[in-house]
Amino acid sequence: MALALSLVSVLVAGAGMAGPCRAVSHDGEGYVVCTVTAGDDVRLWLDAPEGGVFGGFRRLSAALASEGEALAFAMNAGMYHADRSPVGLYVEHGTERRPVVTAAGPGNFGMLPNGVFCVLPDGFAVMESRAFAGQPQPCRHATQSGPMLVIDGALHPRFIPDSPSRFVRNGVGVSADGQTAHFAISDRPVSFDAFARLFRDALEVPQALYFDGNVSRLHAPDLGRSDLGRQLGPIVGMVVPADPRQR
Repeated sequence: MALALSLVSVLVAGAGMAGPCRAVSHDGEGYVVCTVTAGDDVRLWLDAPEGGVFGGFRRLSAALASEGEALAFAMNAGMYHADRSPVGLYVEHGTERRPVVTAAGPGNFGMLPNGVFCVLPDGFAVMESRAFAGQPQPCRHATQSGPMLVIDGALHPRFIPDSPSRFVRNGVGVSADGQTAHFAISDRPVSFDAFARLFRDALEVPQALYFDGNVSRLHAPDLGRSDLGRQLGPIVGMVVPADPRQR
């Protein structure tokens, strides 16, 4: 699974510009939430063209810049093995690179129900993994992680209010109509229960999925933030033209 690291943020160009990310407070905890809507260019990345995984935001940003593109935001997108390969389903540009995993297992990933985040041609979805396996979707990009945070408007049944298990956590939730997705990361260590309630009660999404904890990192140029650390596996983000005049 993902490796622990100490987060370090560096300043990036563009701080103060309007963008998809904003600070949100809920129940006394702070979060950054990055919101996208259907039609936004949301992608997943793993392997760099020159070999190896992208592993972080700097190398990915450089690759996009060579194509005249830039990251509006990005974050880690699910759990991965020691070689940075995805633990479960992984789809990139419509090609399935790893199959969906439906069995229970150890760790957070195996805490069923877990789920899949899917970028559809006309929106987004977060689905329970077994439901996805029974009814696959035409995902342009997809990643599997676990556990689910919110399932049909209810918190995951194994979450414990005021649990002492606290980490910096990140995840994604999708609106009921599938037209909006909210990517969130906590400012400081929080419990599963607190993080899930952010999605259900503040962001008002019926389905939300946990990406990871402790290794969670964010690249948000509009906030002047780009977290550094050890190499990541899958990365999710929103792409815009590098030239602001074309946005």
